[in-house]
Amino acid sequence: MVFKRLLAAVGIGGPGIDTVIPRPNVRPGEKVQGHIDLEGGEVESDIERIDLALRARAEFERGDTEGSTQVLFHQVTVAGAFRLAPGERKRIPFTYPLTLQAPLTAAGGQRLPGAGLGLSTDVSIGGAVDKGDLDPLEVHPLPAQERVLEAAARLGFRLVKTDIEQGRLAGTRQEFPLYQEFEYRASPQFADRMRELEVSFVADAQGTEVVLEADKRGGLLTESQDRFARFRVPHDHDGTDLAPVLAQQIDHMVRRRGGLMGDLFG
Repeated sequence: MVFKRLLAAVGIGGPGIDTVIPRPNVRPGEKVQGHIDLEGGEVESDIERIDLALRARAEFERGDTEGSTQVLFHQVTVAGAFRLAPGERKRIPFTYPLTLQAPLTAAGGQRLPGAGLGLSTDVSIGGAVDKGDLDPLEVHPLPAQERVLEAAARLGFRLVKTDIEQGRLAGTRQEFPLYQEFEYRASPQFADRMRELEVSFVADAQGTEVVLEADKRGGLLTESQDRFARFRVPHDHDGTDLAPVLAQQIDHMVRRRGGLMGDLFG
């Protein structure tokens, strides 16, 4: 047990905190269980509130400026006000409901390149908030998402990185103004018509919306252009191979003039 000392409004000698997540491997929509251990410092402390916050690193564009920043997806309060005596030890169990639209950090038994996500334990004390370090979560894909990722791999697309973008995807019901992109190099089958493919997921209780974006190659007299497509895979999908579906969507996307394609599964 390693306690991190809280310094907000207390200074040296403040209370210590340690957040423990025994099973960090989860899927979107599941519950993360763990506990928070507190140890009183040299003086009595009045804790006003303890929150668990789901945070990740996100990319942003503002005019000509690009960069990254830590963003908050979702936050829940796990403890209200209480007083912690010097040297007192207190354990607070918690159950954190992970959103269905949580970014993924692992797939196919491997960590996703560029993905990072975790829970921070934010303690309000003395009128200030002490934000804890991120306790990482390993978020694995839902079955529908996993089948799409497997289909992309079977078609020869090579995953380069993932990142989280600020903004909204047209025609989807995002819970947050943030979404994750899976960036692929074009497969040999499509390399003459596109440079790269980006895949995003927006899940809900019934299924997963799959949004595709292709950087379409330009010709001698035309510039490269982005093309979009969208289809939906229900959670109760029968498990048939989605590679032909994905190939059809991509083929139509790079041949037509633009717009969003409709759902294939209703």
